[in-house]
Amino acid sequence: MRRMLLSAVCALAAAGAAAAEDKKGTSVELAGMKSTTPATWKEETPSSNMRMAQFKIPKVEGDKDDAELAVFVFPGGSGTVKQNLERQLAKFAEEGRKEKVDKLMVGALEAAYQDVTGTYKKKPFPMSDKFTPVEGYRQLYVVFEAKDGKQYYLTLLGPAKTVEAQKKGFEEFLKSFK
Repeated sequence: MRRMLLSAVCALAAAGAAAAEDKKGTSVELAGMKSTTPATWKEETPSSNMRMAQFKIPKVEGDKDDAELAVFVFPGGSGTVKQNLERQLAKFAEEGRKEKVDKLMVGALEAAYQDVTGTYKKKPFPMSDKFTPVEGYRQLYVVFEAKDGKQYYLTLLGPAKTVEAQKKGFEEFLKSFK
């Protein structure tokens, strides 16, 4: 009887260890630094060859869509920080749009941190003139240049409530790069 009980306890402990292992996020490397995503973020195959990583972030109750984190790197950059912030802002309709720009540390590197809410212009592809307006969206956007001269971009986009629920985890993920 004791052996059966001990075996059952060992089996539960092993299952618990496996479950704890499953709760770890995904390791991401940027500019020679690494951090781990929150466990609920599920890595996906990037939808474009321009993306170095992509994650599906589960929606909160009441939201229709999941959010998405897309990570980009461009060896030669894609313009100044100001140009990038303006390009991101243009993804949202002017009417009712709110923007806040701050600084944030990604590991030891200073980054621009943009927070935009409003009606998102969902396009079939980035350069399209046609779009479907999606109300109540929010985007957290981070851009920084590393010592190797490459520019890195992280875009967390989705329903405003879902993005708000993930904001703290996103910021901790960024600050944790070592």
